[in-house]
Amino acid sequence: MTMNDRLDTFVGDVLLEGDRIARIGACLEEEAADRVVEARGKTLLPGFVQTHIHLCQTLFRGRADDLELLDWLRRRIWPLEAAHDEESVYVSALLGIGELIRSGTTTILDMETVHHTQHAFEAIRETGIRAISGKVMMDYGTDVPTALQERTDRSLQESVDLLEAWHGKENGRIRYAFCPRFVVSCTEELLVGVRDLSAKYDVLVHTHASENRGEIELVERERGMRNVVYLDHIGLAGPRLVLAHSIWLNDEEKRIIAERGVKVTHCPGSNLKLASGLAETPDLLARRVRVGIGADGAPCNNNLDMFQEMRLTAYIQKVQHGPTVMDARTVLRMATMGGAEVLGMESEIGSIEVGKKADLQLLDLTDFHTYPSYEADPFSRVVYAATRGDVDTVWIDGRVVLDGRQHTTIDKANVLRRADAAIARVLKRI
Repeated sequence: MTMNDRLDTFVGDVLLEGDRIARIGACLEEEAADRVVEARGKTLLPGFVQTHIHLCQTLFRGRADDLELLDWLRRRIWPLEAAHDEESVYVSALLGIGELIRSGTTTILDMETVHHTQHAFEAIRETGIRAISGKVMMDYGTDVPTALQERTDRSLQESVDLLEAWHGKENGRIRYAFCPRFVVSCTEELLVGVRDLSAKYDVLVHTHASENRGEIELVERERGMRNVVYLDHIGLAGPRLVLAHSIWLNDEEKRIIAERGVKVTHCPGSNLKLASGLAETPDLLARRVRVGIGADGAPCNNNLDMFQEMRLTAYIQKVQHGPTVMDARTVLRMATMGGAEVLGMESEIGSIEVGKKADLQLLDLTDFHTYPSYEADPFSRVVYAATRGDVDTVWIDGRVVLDGRQHTTIDKANVLRRADAAIARVLKRI
């Protein structure tokens, strides 16, 4: 399943050379390869591209259930993030990456916490996942733990230091994004600084916006205008801006997003669990806004599984707009090429095409829940029936990172053991 512009599917072979897709054909000669993977009867897809993840929060799975957004942040997530140490951030990232790769995700847009972000980058480097990541930036707000309160100049400088240390590393597999958390926790001085630095270094700005009605009311009260209008007012709205959630948008904000080329990330699992609302994704797509899909963080989901997010992306819109909206082809494209477009990486990833990065997943759909296979629609099979347990092999940059459902770059038993020790240490520190 190529996920190219025509959504072509075919039965045949793919030849990888180094980190790239070299040839695609109905029957390539095996002599051209030094390793042959026998995949008869299996389904090859591009790796999923998740456009909103918090690796630093994976360790907090199950620690912040059944709360709305602002209470979730102030009562649980911010205190937990403030208690992180170097080891816990590193292990949290390993735990999240292990889950992501195991469920077919090869690229993420990640937002870390205020401190210790270099240790998340170390986990990204070691495991082989493709990631755009950055430290979260917070220099304003009420009920923010002292450990998360930053000076504006220091937040900007630390972000630049991390960018210069990590952006472009591992043959471009690791990239940096500036990550102001949201308007509620950032001064205008910080946001304007981010605007200028993003332009200087030509990197993304990744932030939350219009996720919750209480958040919007707070922004209106303090800044005198709605979220997206304010971001446009200070010059941040543009093609480098990626907005997570964007549920409560009025027509003016949708117009700004479409006209300025702002990108949006849809997080249905998180939005449902936090009771934040239902994003108007079909309307955004109709306005030609580039929309990707992300699982968000483990404490508000509680997993990082793109198969679940794809089904939710389709189902929640059908209730409101009818059964034909958000069909399987549309949703699978959002999870692959759509995500690549959000990240500005559509020429590199998101589809199986000659010259693109060899970021692939192989599904074994020979099981009860995916049969019968006779003349089955492959898009329906993947979006509506497949699960993360069907992911057999994953390549990133041409490197096998999951082989026969076994990780090759992560010691699972070691990570699980360290995760329990790390969360116990964090909880004692709160």
